[in-house]
Order: sequence, then C-alpha cells, then structure tokens
Amino acid sequence: MAARDEGLMLEHQPSRWYSTNMVGIPADLVASVAFNEHPQALRIAGTREANAGLFRLLDDAVDQADAADRFAHYMDAVFGLEKPDPTQPRPRERRFRASYLKLLQGWGFDSNSPQGAVLKGWVESRFGITPSFHKSALDRYPSPAWTGYLEEKFNSRFHNNCINMQLDALYEFCQWSLVRFAHPLCRLMWRGTNHMEEQILSGSLRSRECITRLNNLVSFSLDAERASEFGDWVLKSDVPACKLLFFPGLLNDKVLNAEGEALVIGGLYRVEARYG
Repeated sequence: MAARDEGLMLEHQPSRWYSTNMVGIPADLVASVAFNEHPQALRIAGTREANAGLFRLLDDAVDQADAADRFAHYMDAVFGLEKPDPTQPRPRERRFRASYLKLLQGWGFDSNSPQGAVLKGWVESRFGITPSFHKSALDRYPSPAWTGYLEEKFNSRFHNNCINMQLDALYEFCQWSLVRFAHPLCRLMWRGTNHMEEQILSGSLRSRECITRLNNLVSFSLDAERASEFGDWVLKSDVPACKLLFFPGLLNDKVLNAEGEALVIGGLYRVEARYG
C-alpha cells in the first residue's frame, strides 16, 4: 500500500511530467543535462514553412540591426501590430492585440506576471516542459497555485492574436540570427537566485557543483556581476544556443537590450554555484 501511495503522489508532481511537443525530440531529453552537453538544433514544426516570406525577407539582411528591422516589419504586417498613425482619423476601437514584444517587456518587469504565464505556457506547448514556479511552487496538481497559473496563461488580454505563432516566429528568428551572423555569444551564462536549496536535484552547495531544476523559461545574464544583483547565489552554466528564445541585440528594442539578459528554455542544468 505504501508503494502504491508513493506512486500516486509522484503522479501528481508536475516536475515529473513531460508532454508531447513540436520539436521532434522527446521532452524529457530536451530538458536533460545530457542534451545541454550534447545539443542539437531544434525546429518548431511548420514555423519556417508558415513564415517563408519572413525568411525570404531576411535573406538580404546585412547585419543584426537590419534583420531586426525586417523581422519587426513582417510581424507588424502579419499580426496587425502597427501603431496607429496620429495624423490619420482615429480608427474604430479594436480589441487589444497581444504582441510578442509586450510579453517580453512584461517578463522583464516581472516573470510571474500574466505575460510571464503566457510565455511559460508557450514553452509547455512547444517543448513539452512543465513550469515549476509561477508566483509560488507548482509542485502539486491540482492546487491553488496551478489554478492561478492556468487562469493567467489563458488570460484573453495576452493570449490572443495567434500569440503562440508569434513566439514561434521569434524563436526561429533567434535561431536563424545565431547561425547567420555567427554571434559571439559565450555559452557560459549566469543566473542570480535566493532559493538555491529548493532547486538542487543532485550534488551539494559544499562542492559548489550541482544539477538543478530550473523553471521551464528563465532569464540568464551575460555578465556574472549583473547576475549577482538578482540573488545571493550566482549560478554559472553552459547554455546551448538552441535553448535561446531571446538574447540582447536580437531586436531593436532599447529597453530589452538594456537588461543584458537572455531568455532560456529551462529544465535540468548542471551549474557551478557561488555565494555572494
């Protein structure tokens, strides 16, 4: 009976869940340390084909800034994200249109915002990796924490206007940019945290080398000193390029670029932990 009860308990632990995904590699493998150490390119099924016009437009880009302008133009035209012209008569009021930029900006202010929930939901549906935290630990289902996360993930204010397709295009643009312009991003990145003990799966803080379970989408800093501003513990990890959704300079957005942070698909990571 004890073994049966333990099995039932494990079934309700989301950290053990992995679902189908759209990248053609099992989700538990994508989320693993082994994948990070031996990565391979990931493609969201059908995205490049559905946005063939975007990649034709990008073919003639001379640098990242030019490519970012072309990407923004394409996204504005396809998803109706253009700002109204103040010199023209005011158009009829229309429903708020969710935008990938607004989600990224919202994440920058608070990763536990409704915008953050939509982004975590996108990672769930595309990579099959379940989130582990949103305002509080998502360590059991059903629970009030999960109910709150699901409500925000499907919030109609931010979950409309084909938002997952927008994020698909952003991810593929990020991956295209990394290859096309051979960005000299160092794979070593840093992340600040105050909750180190809760994330450790193996290893110890004494040895400073651990395997941790990170949320399904997390921010990493490109600079160790910058990372130390976000927590007492600084985690150094080797982040594969195929897990990047955004890096500074990808888009021509001063606010996002000023943060100096990359958005990374999470899961299990081998880290070197340093206090203070």
